[in-house]
Amino acid sequence: MTSPDLNCLDTDSSTTLGKVVVATDSPQAASKKEAQQPLRQLGINPNFWYVVARSLEVTNQPVGVMVWKQAIVLYRDRTGQIYALEDRCPHRQVKLSSGQVRGDYLECAYHGWQFDGTGRCTMVPSLAENQKLPNCQIRQYPVLEQDGFIWLFPGDPDLLHHSLPSAPLSSPSSPPLSSPLSIPEWDHLNYIGSVATIDCAIHYSFLIENLMDMYHGHLHDNYQAWANPKLISLEQSDRAVHAHYQAQSYYKIDKIWSVSQLFFPALRRLHPEPLDVSYLYPNWQSTLGQDFKIYCLICPIHETHTRAYLLHFTSLNAFHRLHKLPIWFRRFMKNLFFGSAQKLLEGLIGQDVLMMEQEQQAFLNQPHQRGYELNPTLAKVQQLIRQQARSCQFSK
Repeated sequence: MTSPDLNCLDTDSSTTLGKVVVATDSPQAASKKEAQQPLRQLGINPNFWYVVARSLEVTNQPVGVMVWKQAIVLYRDRTGQIYALEDRCPHRQVKLSSGQVRGDYLECAYHGWQFDGTGRCTMVPSLAENQKLPNCQIRQYPVLEQDGFIWLFPGDPDLLHHSLPSAPLSSPSSPPLSSPLSIPEWDHLNYIGSVATIDCAIHYSFLIENLMDMYHGHLHDNYQAWANPKLISLEQSDRAVHAHYQAQSYYKIDKIWSVSQLFFPALRRLHPEPLDVSYLYPNWQSTLGQDFKIYCLICPIHETHTRAYLLHFTSLNAFHRLHKLPIWFRRFMKNLFFGSAQKLLEGLIGQDVLMMEQEQQAFLNQPHQRGYELNPTLAKVQQLIRQQARSCQFSK
């Protein structure tokens, strides 16, 4: 654990926390920096699980998705089992996501070639009697469904069999994930959830920095859930950055009518709460006191396109009488109030996307222009992004 240093740091450079750095580097150091790939162009480490869709978004037709320049098609067989294949028919290289599902097989729209869930060609309508099925195989990706989302592993599948079990999320030295990030609140009856989609023309690093930056509440006005955050400590490991703040929360969910604060901002009252935010590569999570848990499940598309899902959970743990009600009724209430924070999330996203896309455009216009940052958390975030990108050269 390190204590925060609030001196100015030079973002997107190799400088450490300290005073503002001016152009006084030695020729050797300057040459090394010039050879370093800009943060805003770095690829991902593919050897993690990435969310590519909500489970309800893939029904009886194929769906095309993309994870860092890899085009992938998702489809379900007759039993509902999910599959993920390279989105390319090996015949004429057209997208299989433009086709349709036939029973347990994915059929290309162009000539009707069919493929099974392993990526093997199983049928060619025009095949002559003296011809054999082509010996072609498209890539199959490890994919699974968990907590209402479809997770995909775009990296080396052999690593899945050698990964260590996940350490607790609170541990700053958690090993690489062998399974997706767990979201226990998704099915837990004591939490009311909401989901919003982020789709923006930015490099994924801008989104992660935005999520880890607790000092831009000035932007959000009535959408902001907290105020006056003070950084208490930072923890860093090879796959996580944890920032611990003390803040003033606008919401307190301790009475049955408290949920109405999500709809009527005038009912909010400030009170002190701990605020913890974590970059758990490649995703993000935050906890505000005992009342709120927020996740952002991030899917980088390419250098200037990022998609993500923002999940908000309101805790009902303070309502002990509610816990004694029948399970069916509690589940009914959980489903009934699903999406109660939707307007809040969409308002926050709209404001943040506007700022992040301006950041991206500024980088494209002047890629060598430096920015200066006062939040030491972001220096740790940038270090982790670089470390993970270096660990697997997947940016090309």
